[in-house]
Amino acid sequence: MDFLLSFQSFIHKEQLFLPGNKLLLAVSGGLDSVVLTDLCIATGFDVILAHCNFQLRGAESERDEQFVRELASKYSKKVLVQKFDTEAYAKEKKISAQVAARELRYNWFFSLLDAHVADFILTAHHRDDNIETILMNFFKGTGIAGLRGILPKQDKLVRPLLFASRADLQAYAEVKNLQWVEDSSNASDKYARNYLRHQLIPVLQEIYPQVSENLAANIQRFREIESLYHQAINMHTKKLLEIKGNETHIPVLKLAKAEPLNTIVYEIIKEYDFSPAQVTEVVALLNSETGKYVQSSTHRIIRNRKWLIIAPLVADDAQHLLIESTGTTSFRNGKIILEESTVEHFLLSADPTIAALDSKHIRFPFILRPWKKGDYFYPLGMQKKKKVARFLIDQKLSATAKEKVWVLEMNKKIIWVVGMRIDDRFKVTNSTKKILTITLETA
Repeated sequence: MDFLLSFQSFIHKEQLFLPGNKLLLAVSGGLDSVVLTDLCIATGFDVILAHCNFQLRGAESERDEQFVRELASKYSKKVLVQKFDTEAYAKEKKISAQVAARELRYNWFFSLLDAHVADFILTAHHRDDNIETILMNFFKGTGIAGLRGILPKQDKLVRPLLFASRADLQAYAEVKNLQWVEDSSNASDKYARNYLRHQLIPVLQEIYPQVSENLAANIQRFREIESLYHQAINMHTKKLLEIKGNETHIPVLKLAKAEPLNTIVYEIIKEYDFSPAQVTEVVALLNSETGKYVQSSTHRIIRNRKWLIIAPLVADDAQHLLIESTGTTSFRNGKIILEESTVEHFLLSADPTIAALDSKHIRFPFILRPWKKGDYFYPLGMQKKKKVARFLIDQKLSATAKEKVWVLEMNKKIIWVVGMRIDDRFKVTNSTKKILTITLETA
């Protein structure tokens, strides 16, 4: 009964849910989820059991499903069962079976919440799981967030057993004479978590007998440290980040003065799928020339004059596109096509949607972006510079039309006000041997 009271006290202390809420219990049939089920029912909570059959362990998977059905019958509770073709999903998504199972499981659970089947999802993660998670995160270098481990509550996802060790759960199960099934894959050390559990932690316990208790005691401290940490990070990011549409702009000089620089950079870029290993590359952009960049799977950080610009790779979402060679680049207003040819194969055109530039003056990369206040260039036929804003006024463009104007920039110089006028410094002359032709095709 002391353990049951500890369970109830933890729920109350962490404000996990209210007694009247309907709870969806993730039940695999193993010790942890069986104990969670018994505790919830002993407390009088309104529960539904949910079981995932991932069909990865043949007859054992079918055994587990049948066990959970019988468990629900024993308690006279409703059970929901979902079979998944996990291997096919993993192959389609090009991910491991473990990751596939996790995605399938939580997608299904949250779809049940969306259908108002229950108010909260409860999983049976316990203190030992949390310790293993902290160690895995530490070795993977996930930063301060990884050190606070599994949270008791994340929105509608609740873990009410984090106060207890696996030994505590087993002791409760034995006193209550509970039955459970064993997952044979838990004995295999091919999974990182199992290796930590079976190999590393026992060695640590030989050196530090109280290692599990010490790490568990630190979890609350880590959570509080993380809170303070994020307060400091938020203070820095508010000063540094300027959100412009789907892009994030960061002033180079301000960022260079920020301390601790690497930590602040990491916290900014991790939101855009950059890894900890890329921090050094991003910091190097502070001393690089315009056009240099670092790329993740979803975004690119471009050095453009006095700014670092974090832009999505999807062209329709980006306002700063990097062009590194000839070819076609799509953007919001259509696409531009870059082709190089010799003078013999070139026919000069008066069409403003076609720009002809002397290749000997051209150095990639280019940046394709909307024009902004302060931009200037040397319009074709003129020997002095002119602000783009004044040029657009002279063209008698409406305010709406001005908003749609983009420029093509090379090494801080605008070489083309797209679809309108090239810069005189890059024009084709009698000495030109090769020509870069840029054609605008509007959407």
